[in-house]
Amino acid sequence: MPRSTTKDTLISRAPLAWLRRWALWLLITGGLVIGVAVVWHRVMAPGPTFYMKQEARRLGQIAYVWTPIDDIAPVMARAAVAAEDADFCNHWGFDMRAIRQVLERGGARGASTISQQTVKNVYLWHGRSWPRKALEAVITPAMEAAWSKRRIIEVYLNVAEFDEGIFGIGPAARHYFGVEAADLSALQAARLAAILPDPKGRSASRPSNWVRKRTASIMDGAATIRRDGRAACFED
Repeated sequence: MPRSTTKDTLISRAPLAWLRRWALWLLITGGLVIGVAVVWHRVMAPGPTFYMKQEARRLGQIAYVWTPIDDIAPVMARAAVAAEDADFCNHWGFDMRAIRQVLERGGARGASTISQQTVKNVYLWHGRSWPRKALEAVITPAMEAAWSKRRIIEVYLNVAEFDEGIFGIGPAARHYFGVEAADLSALQAARLAAILPDPKGRSASRPSNWVRKRTASIMDGAATIRRDGRAACFED
């Protein structure tokens, strides 16, 4: 009887050991794939993201054209940073001060940095879930280590959604204002930055009163971060 019990125990543990090995293999393989992708995208433009493909299937087509940062008006990058992540140059992917402020207010949202948003848009999926947040927390520091801040803002502006089916700053500039991204004015850049949190509910060409007020605030913020040096990490 004791021998049989021991044998049964070993047999019952075999599937668990197999599952552990399989989980470890998935973890290592996933980490390698993500690591290679992050290094690859340091120099190569990401292709259509998971969300873009979803929208393309839903809408039939989308507008997505990659625009190098040298062909984007510098004020657009400043406006995006002023709107979404004013301390972009001073953190390593997570704005701990903003996170503490959100927690002190009893909230759970509002501290996502441009780096985190870039990771979500390029590598993950939309929606709120613990698995996605966990992956975001792992990939964000890796991306910050591999990419320059200038590269992060370049990718961010190229994968952000600015209207239904309109992805990237190049298509957005033409869609709303009929100009190239390099020719965006300070006002136009601030308008585009103002709609980024809710691109399907706000319009840069037909701004609501809230968007107009937000635009004015972003213009002031963009000028401020240029003066005080908080734009230095992503400008020539």
